Amino acid sequence: YIPAIVGFGPGGIQEMTGVAEAMNTMPKMMRADRRQHRGFTLIELIVVISIIAILAAVALPRLIDVQREARVAKAYSTFGLIRSSAALGHSRCLLDLSSVAPSVTASNCKSVPPAINMEGTMIRIANQYPAATVDGIDAAAQINVSADALIVGSSASGVTTRTYDVAGGTVPFCRVSYQEATLSGSTIVVAPVINVVTTGC
Repeated sequence: YIPAIVGFGPGGIQEMTGVAEAMNTMPKMMRADRRQHRGFTLIELIVVISIIAILAAVALPRLIDVQREARVAKAYSTFGLIRSSAALGHSRCLLDLSSVAPSVTASNCKSVPPAINMEGTMIRIANQYPAATVDGIDAAAQINVSADALIVGSSASGVTTRTYDVAGGTVPFCRVSYQEATLSGSTIVVAPVINVVTTGC
């Protein structure tokens, strides 16, 4: 403790306590200031890094599994979409051919080349089913390549086939394929072959 400084002035003896109090609190402030600027010890840093490494080791495989599951789900949803679109297109074509409820558009399944109206979009037809083309099954299923994260390809060797690879998967093992409908003989229609492979998703 630093004693108060006493001084003489016109008003008598004055105790200069303010100066004494300030001098008494300075060592405490200096100690507090040193505590505020204290850094991490090496052990604290090692513990924090170890916790982060454990969390990463547990979370990373789960994240990879979630990405794979999302690609598999995308492949199966595309598979279902193409199957239902092909079936709807075939139904519309049969209605046109039977003249029970023909399409109101100028072109229909009886036209040459055949085309049907689905949701206001003209769909190219091959053997009573949507063709394996952009204006065929792609338009019938309303596939948006960029928004749906699909890589679309075509193969004309043998039966025309349209392929849809899910982005991020291993080509061709995360794929949906649509093989165009064919004719057996001159009149029997063989439905399109639609497959899905998810082993490389």
